[in-house]
Amino acid sequence: MRSFVYAIRDRAGIHARPAGIVAREAKKYGAEIVFSCGGKKANAKKLTELMSMGIKCGDELTVEAEGADEEAACEAMKTVLKEYL
Repeated sequence: MRSFVYAIRDRAGIHARPAGIVAREAKKYGAEIVFSCGGKKANAKKLTELMSMGIKCGDELTVEAEGADEEAACEAMKTVLKEYL
């Protein structure tokens, strides 16, 4: 399992557009990708789960990837988060 922590920098937090981009990118990988924040967890491949977390600017998000391509999935999530959030 690979994991990293990312502090959300977008003033609006995770909202529809970046959540959709994250979910689309996550679906490219076979690894299970889970976002955790404030005691809540969400499957990164499911837009509605990401949106329901209520992540705001400044929140620390833990991203965990587990599976055959976990390293590539983790790197892709880092890139997407840095670019859009």
